[in-house]
Amino acid sequence: MRTRRFLAAIAAVVLVVTGAAGASAEPAKRVFNSMQILFDLNTPDHFCTIGAVGTDKYDRKIAVSAGHCLVDAPGQHYSDRDIPENIAPVYDRNDTGFGPIGYVRYFKNREGSMTGHPTKDYMIIELVPSVTPSSQGPYLKQTGELEVPDGQPSPNALNPSLNNERLLGAALNNTNELVVSGQLGVWYGRVTSNANGVYQSWAKHQANDSGGPSIWHVPGTEYPGQGNNFQAAGPWAGITKAIILGVPQYVYTSSANILADLRARDAAHPGTYGAGFHVTQNP
Repeated sequence: MRTRRFLAAIAAVVLVVTGAAGASAEPAKRVFNSMQILFDLNTPDHFCTIGAVGTDKYDRKIAVSAGHCLVDAPGQHYSDRDIPENIAPVYDRNDTGFGPIGYVRYFKNREGSMTGHPTKDYMIIELVPSVTPSSQGPYLKQTGELEVPDGQPSPNALNPSLNNERLLGAALNNTNELVVSGQLGVWYGRVTSNANGVYQSWAKHQANDSGGPSIWHVPGTEYPGQGNNFQAAGPWAGITKAIILGVPQYVYTSSANILADLRARDAAHPGTYGAGFHVTQNP
């Protein structure tokens, strides 16, 4: 009996140790939509926001933000091309002690526009191996990429376009709505205009929310409110772009424009960072 009990005790210890190892196998640092990010630790009040997190077709961990968050310095030419060098680190604004959560691999310059490139205002960040992509932000859970089978193709799309490269309608009889998350909390509003894949909406944001997440409100699902702790879930629909002189003044770059441009760039130059992006299924 003593031998059996001793062996049982050893088995219990092995299970405990194995369980602990299994639990620590996944990196504890999570990267999620709405995370505020820095590119320069010396300017903590100048930040942008992550809009979606997942993987690309080459199994790289990827986060998406806004392209206008960066500009080429004089004499530099990094915009609009893949950047394999680790020259542009990205930090979690609320946990800079962790070190870089990733490195900028692509951004589209403003090209003279105050609100970013008209249809390609996005940034691709390759996350470091020691973080875990998460689909759950403080308010928004992203359930995949928005697909609009009968929508107009993005101006960036190849022919034929994929369903996730097609745009939401914005006619008067259309009830498409965005749910967004940023410094103001979570807001939702109807898409009132679609200009080449840039959506206008009543959903609010403010400065430094650039790049932040928007999802499509799935008809029939609950709106965020006090009863559900302001939580919402739906497919990724785009990222925060700018505030313009218009009504409504809040505009968003569609996920369709981003995904279409990534696929087109990858067709021309295979291996493009972010190509075939899919939102993570990690909680």
